Amino acid sequence: MNVLGRFVGPMALAVLISGCAMALRSPRIADLKYNPGRYQDKTVSVEGVVTSSWGVPLVPFKVYKIDDGTGELTVISQNMRTPTRGARVRVKGKVNEFAVFGGQSYGLHLQEQSVHFKGGDRYRGY
Repeated sequence: MNVLGRFVGPMALAVLISGCAMALRSPRIADLKYNPGRYQDKTVSVEGVVTSSWGVPLVPFKVYKIDDGTGELTVISQNMRTPTRGARVRVKGKVNEFAVFGGQSYGLHLQEQSVHFKGGDRYRGY
């Protein structure tokens, strides 16, 4: 029984550590698009390059898209400033969709909570 105890303890610790690592892992945009229900209303971080950015004066939100190499995701921001095209960013926010019809997600987007810009070797935020 002592041999079994020596084996089970480290295995349980390894499983716990790997589970924590998976929880801290940022999903790829392809993961969000492939299985949006898994991330619905959850806060995630994604990194990528801004492919487009736009806003309308006097409208309380701005919209931009980021691409991480696996896909493109729309980000809705209530910040006064939005990242410009070509900026490398890490965005933290809540995953939402406008509608689901026949199991197909429509309007998958990230409601921005914070954005950090790649500057040199570090991300800086506002």
